[in-house]
Amino acid sequence: MGAMRKVDTEILLNDFAVRSFRDVADRDYISARMNYKAGLFSQFLWSSLQAIEKYLKGILLLNRVPAKNVGHDLGKAIDLISKHAPFELRLDAAQRKFIDHLDTYGRFRYLETSYFIHGNELWLLDSTVWAVRRYCRVMNYNLPIGKGGGRNMLEVEIKANIDAERTPHQFRIMSGELEKIIGNRKNPARKHLLWLNAHYATRTRKQMRVPRCFHATNSPLSLRPHILKEVLKYVFLPRDVVQAFQEKLEKEADK
Repeated sequence: MGAMRKVDTEILLNDFAVRSFRDVADRDYISARMNYKAGLFSQFLWSSLQAIEKYLKGILLLNRVPAKNVGHDLGKAIDLISKHAPFELRLDAAQRKFIDHLDTYGRFRYLETSYFIHGNELWLLDSTVWAVRRYCRVMNYNLPIGKGGGRNMLEVEIKANIDAERTPHQFRIMSGELEKIIGNRKNPARKHLLWLNAHYATRTRKQMRVPRCFHATNSPLSLRPHILKEVLKYVFLPRDVVQAFQEKLEKEADK
């Protein structure tokens, strides 16, 4: 009975990881793409951060790595995966740089700090989501063989993730939310997911013309840091934001 309860708990924890993290992240990802298409770049950065954050937290839970103090810190989540997960999270330099960009700018929802995009962020989002999401599934499990025998499938699943890099649009997660949306032509989110997407697509796309634009917005505090003291009387600002603007004021006072 005890063993059965433990098995049930493992199944339920995996279900929680998939439904509360991966499935919600899939929707955040589509929302980010919609925001980009609409030119809502601040919302694009926030939704992108939310999606990747949830994929990373899903990976941590699926591999039973405690992550209660991760918050919105993508770098911290990646460090935990690097130290404790039974596989390497394969990310290239551009994907890691994009994650750093989201860590720096994506978490500020109220224009506490300035932000910018270079113009290729939609491609980077698709590439990074694909690279991270492929690990957000049960990979370290035993396949029953014969009576009482079994084979651990971790190395097989790791190889499947690596092999998929040659044709990313063909990689599928069983019962994944994105896969369900792609397979349902009547789903209203489908067109937003497939729009100029080489990683989640129904066919190989050898060429795409992705719209590029540079966009930057200065925050009110970056333009007028002297109002910081008054602002803090009425609203909460993250500690690191307050510290950064206080240091800026001190440097200006020393000039």
